[in-house]
Amino acid sequence: MPEKPNKSALNVMPGAASPGSINPRHKKGLPRKKRPSYSCQDYVDAIFKGDCVMLGQAITLIESTTHSHQQLAQDILNTVLPRTGKSLRIGITGVPGVGKSTFIESFGSMLIERGKKVAVLAVDPSSARSKGSILGDKVRMEKLGANPNAFIRPSPSAGSLGGVAHKTRETMLLCEAAGYEIILVETVGVGQSETAVHAMVDFFLLLMLSGAGDELQGIKRGIMEMADTIAITKADGDNHKKSLHAKQEYEHALHLFPKSRSGWTPKVLTCSSYTNEGIEDIWEIIAEHHQLMNEKGLFLTKRQNQAQTWLNDIINNELKSRFYAHGAIQSEYEACQKKVLAGALTPYRAAEQLLTMYFS
Repeated sequence: MPEKPNKSALNVMPGAASPGSINPRHKKGLPRKKRPSYSCQDYVDAIFKGDCVMLGQAITLIESTTHSHQQLAQDILNTVLPRTGKSLRIGITGVPGVGKSTFIESFGSMLIERGKKVAVLAVDPSSARSKGSILGDKVRMEKLGANPNAFIRPSPSAGSLGGVAHKTRETMLLCEAAGYEIILVETVGVGQSETAVHAMVDFFLLLMLSGAGDELQGIKRGIMEMADTIAITKADGDNHKKSLHAKQEYEHALHLFPKSRSGWTPKVLTCSSYTNEGIEDIWEIIAEHHQLMNEKGLFLTKRQNQAQTWLNDIINNELKSRFYAHGAIQSEYEACQKKVLAGALTPYRAAEQLLTMYFS
């Protein structure tokens, strides 16, 4: 019986050359090249040298849910811990469309011109289905991303409260160990839970739009009270007068809020990422705030409060009320807390010790 001709569209037509294999190794039947495995010390040495590739891989370990990856990530964090805590952490939030990414590119470029190394932790909105990033901040910050003194790490928020990735705190520590002096944390700007950002940064910058109906009705009290400075973005061209009007409205509203413990009065100013007008003024305000906090001895206190909040969050997520009701845990918790505040132990390791005692 004659063989039927194969009419598949995948066949090569007579007279046409057969295409080569896309993967030469597959054609030869060779096994795929395995990724090299690195030890904790390999990662630490590379991070201290400012190796961006290894820094990115270490952050991937932190974000991984695999147990072995988590163990290695925490070993890395414990090793680099003495080289952390020397950066200035700035949280940047605002409603979607306010121009956060454009502002960060302009602001980060200005800082680099002043001799700073800048890390940007850009938290993207996540797909509800895949939990992956919808936007691409590293693509949008093309100029800043090409600068050797900048490091941009986009991470999906994956439904995290406050629009901050779950591992943002750990990522900040690695960036500090790599020598980045300024760390900018860009949030999704969900509006209701920005306390998550405020609890992990030294300065909280709120970006607002003019003419968007927010000047009076929405001076959302919770966010406004946390803001150290409010910047009205896109204050250029025909929008300049509207921005000045919005500035006055926000200034009046801020006077209604109680004074902060530090005595700092939140500033309101206008800026344009297109013309760079007002960008340097924002940095001057941040530097002024940082100096005031140091002079009053509140900077270290705030950092300790951040570490304590970090520790509490981890424990609460794991065991909540049953954990706190356990009598044997309470005394050990205080000892671990002192080590965390002294910088001798990461909050994750402290929580791990307490959980081990609880389950045993």
